[in-house]
Amino acid sequence: MSLRYYTMMMPKSCRFILFLLPLLLLSCSVDKYVKKGDAFLAIGEYYNAAAEYKKAYARTPIKDKEKRGERAWKMAECYRLNNYAAKAAGAYQNAVRYKYPDSLALLYLAQMQQRQGDYRNAIKNYEAYQELDPKNLLANNGRRGCLKALEWKEKPTLYKVKKEPLFNSRRADFSPVLYGDDFDQLYLSTTRPQATGNEISGITGTKSGDIFFSKKDDKGKWSQPEVIEGELNSDYDEGACAFSPDGKTMYLTRCTFDPDYPRYAEICTSTRSDASWSKPQTLQITKDTLSSYAHPAVSPDGKWLYFVSDMPGGQGGLDIWRIALTDAGLGGVENLGIFINTPGNEMFPTFRPNGDLYFSSDGHPGMGGLDLFCARPDSLGRWEVENLQFPMNSSGDDFGMTFEGLHNRGYFSTSRGDQRGWDHIMSFECPEIVQTVKGWVYEKDGYELPEALVYMVGNDGTNLKLSVRGDGSFEQEIKPNVDYVFLGTCKGFLNHKEELRVDTTSVSREYVLQFPLASLNHPVLIRNVFYEFDSAELTESSTMALDSLVDLLNQNPNVTIELSSHCDFRGKDEYNNKLSQRRAESVVNYLIGHGIEKERLTPVGYGETRPKVVTRKMAEQIDFLNEGDTLSEAFIMALDTEEKQEICHALNRRTEFKVLRTTYHLFETMKPDEKASTPTEATKEEEEEASAADDGFLLP
Repeated sequence: MSLRYYTMMMPKSCRFILFLLPLLLLSCSVDKYVKKGDAFLAIGEYYNAAAEYKKAYARTPIKDKEKRGERAWKMAECYRLNNYAAKAAGAYQNAVRYKYPDSLALLYLAQMQQRQGDYRNAIKNYEAYQELDPKNLLANNGRRGCLKALEWKEKPTLYKVKKEPLFNSRRADFSPVLYGDDFDQLYLSTTRPQATGNEISGITGTKSGDIFFSKKDDKGKWSQPEVIEGELNSDYDEGACAFSPDGKTMYLTRCTFDPDYPRYAEICTSTRSDASWSKPQTLQITKDTLSSYAHPAVSPDGKWLYFVSDMPGGQGGLDIWRIALTDAGLGGVENLGIFINTPGNEMFPTFRPNGDLYFSSDGHPGMGGLDLFCARPDSLGRWEVENLQFPMNSSGDDFGMTFEGLHNRGYFSTSRGDQRGWDHIMSFECPEIVQTVKGWVYEKDGYELPEALVYMVGNDGTNLKLSVRGDGSFEQEIKPNVDYVFLGTCKGFLNHKEELRVDTTSVSREYVLQFPLASLNHPVLIRNVFYEFDSAELTESSTMALDSLVDLLNQNPNVTIELSSHCDFRGKDEYNNKLSQRRAESVVNYLIGHGIEKERLTPVGYGETRPKVVTRKMAEQIDFLNEGDTLSEAFIMALDTEEKQEICHALNRRTEFKVLRTTYHLFETMKPDEKASTPTEATKEEEEEASAADDGFLLP
């Protein structure tokens, strides 16, 4: 006898109890799913929570509209917070259908429809919500964004975007950052299977994110992204990184795990040592332990750290804040205010080297989800915000830009076209006329000077102090019809000045400047100074080299130098001494004839008494010489060919200068009371102090 038949033979009261029992058991089972979902949601595990709410919703009777509406709402919230726009829209639709009492269901339904590009239905639901809350900024901006999106898609901007399959995986790949002097390295955040650890995140349903790395080869081809070795990545979520202007410090976002409490994002720092990054250390921005801090970005001048937070005092949702970076530590936090921040979410700040701030927002009018915006301060210091429009923006999330130097090209991340809401990396480029200056600061006849500073002054009011990269180079945008003066400086070296006039042009142009700095501590070779045969008379071809020396002395008016001439060992010693002395005097006479004070110049002829000592750079250029070799007569005569001997003779025949003092007439510019206490001849300590001051010489 079947169970169904047996129940029909029971008394009516017994039959009712037996019929109700499965419903009671089902109700207990559904409540179990809801409680588990609530527990996951409380600690931010949206993926796990959505799975439990989905089970509960599927097992809730259709007639129980109140509970179905409530469970659809909870499921929708998890999908929305996890970027599953299509699933979220369906769940919000059910919440509205079952008359869930929170009117935000209409607003969020409209937002999810907008994120799918369903602008016409989104507009209807925005308007329905506006009837309930006419002043709601997010609803008003959302409707405006839908209307604008339809226009923008009809009239795309000049931006060109392209998929970059090499950087992308079957999971989320986002927040690319270009790095290196030549922008030939790219850091990205990813949840691909190769990431560290084996746990699946209850938040996203994927592995925790790691920072991966790709590099260009000599042919300009990017390598396959690989996880960074060392202690930078962990079993936790790491990503959305940024770098200090000198490239020595990485700022990154990290989210830790705790099975019992919500997880708040935090910003960490890592320092570069050789080719590896150190273990991240937490950067305490405030003492608030119940707020998140994420998405760091450093201003181009290195003075400010921008970041995203939900701390109290903002405009609502996630806001962009900043905090001063000083030698004494962090300053106080500042909210960027209502021109940048909205009741929605403002995230992923980044900078173009010219100072333009880029960020993403779902609160300003946009095409859907996070849109990319550019912000520039106006004459009153207020931010002017501009949507980048289509095709940079889409109905999905668009965020995390990085620029290739001063050019308006680089990479960004987007969820467009991915039904799972996972992000992928695309490249972008916008044609524009950009004029730039690129310069190199290096020691005369030596190597780059990475500690150098370049002062840039323009007749339009420009006054900048530029740090150089590791290779001694710098790059800076310049404006047409402006006259610029650049001063290359470095401690222990004389200054070098260059002038530049920038003309109007119809194409992009790069100006190149060289800043060879003369050492204060070592003799400096004057190249291309030639004399008539067996004579002290200068040839015409020496003019350019000596005119450069005139400029150098004019740029450093407090310097006195010894001007020396040297011969090879062939010929009699007395003759060589007299010839080299006359040659040194010829150079001094040329300099005096071009306006250099006689008192600043000391001619000395050394003959053959001071053979050249091989420098490291000379050794790299001449394969049979080693650094430190002294090109004496014995050394040269031991060489196995006349060709090698002649090369060494040529190196010994040279004209050099070395700095004697850096305080010539320096004290004469002091006030009378200061001058009265100054000896006629400066002491060694005073000269060193004055020399240090001279190293920091600024243009008027």
